[in-house]
Amino acid sequence: MTNLFCIKDKVILLTGGSGVLGSCMARHLAGEGAKVVVLDRNEEAGNKLVNDIQAQGGEALFLVTDVLNKEILENNKTEILARYERIDVLINAAGGNMAGATIGPDQTIFDLKLDAFRKVVDLNLFGTVIPTMVFAEAMVKQKKGCIINISSESALRPLTRVVGYGAAKAAVSNFTQYMAGELALKFGQGLRVNAMAPGFFITEQNRTLLTNPDGSYTERAHIILAHTPFGRFGEPEELLGTLQWLASDASAFVNGIVVPIDGGFDAFSI
Repeated sequence: MTNLFCIKDKVILLTGGSGVLGSCMARHLAGEGAKVVVLDRNEEAGNKLVNDIQAQGGEALFLVTDVLNKEILENNKTEILARYERIDVLINAAGGNMAGATIGPDQTIFDLKLDAFRKVVDLNLFGTVIPTMVFAEAMVKQKKGCIINISSESALRPLTRVVGYGAAKAAVSNFTQYMAGELALKFGQGLRVNAMAPGFFITEQNRTLLTNPDGSYTERAHIILAHTPFGRFGEPEELLGTLQWLASDASAFVNGIVVPIDGGFDAFSI
C-alpha cells in the first residue's frame, strides 16, 4: 500500500534551518529519508546541524545564504540543482523579531522605532517573498513543488507588544494565499503553497519574554497559558506531523491554507 505521507528522496530546502524550530524540522525530514538543504546565515550552527544529521545516517547539505539577497539565493539554487537536479519543497522558516519593533507595557505606539519595524517586516515578509521567487522558478519548470511558509499565531489574532512581527506575519499569511492561486492558475495543479501558524513555543528569540533568569515563567507567559486550553507551551516536535502532511502527497489537494498549531489558543476566548 502506498504511504501517502512518504517524503523519502524529496529535496527539501529550509531557510532559517539552524534555529530551534528549523533544526528540529531538518532532523525530522532527514530522518524520514528526505535530502535536506539547510539555508542559513549562521555558518557554525548550520554546519553543526548538517554534521549531526549525517552522523545519524541522513543526507543534508548546508549553504550560507541571506534571504534578503536575491543574488546569493540564485547562487544557492544553482548549487542545489547541480547536486540534486530538482527542488521539491521549500520551507520558509527564516524570521524573527527585535526589541524596537515591539511596544512594552510602559510604552505606546508613539514609541515604536520605525527602522526596527521595517527590519522585522523585511526579514519576515521579504525573507519569504524573495526565496519563494527564486526557488519556485525551479518548481515551475518541473511542474511540481510545494512551498510551506511559517506564519504565526500573531497573524491570526493581534497580540499585545509584537506589533511589527504580527503585521509581518499577517502579510506572510496573505502572501501564502495569493501565491497558492498565482502558481496553480498559471503553472498547474502540481504547485501548492500553504503555511503553518505556530502558537507559543519557547525559542531563543522569545525566551527572555517568556521566562525569568531562574527559568520560571514571566507574567506574560502565565497570561498566554491561561488563554491556551492545553495549558502549556508547544514542543518543536509537535510541528512535525503537520509539516510532513503539507510536504507530502497526503495533502495533494490542499492549497492556500494556514494551519494553526497552538494547543487551542486561536479557538478560545473565555
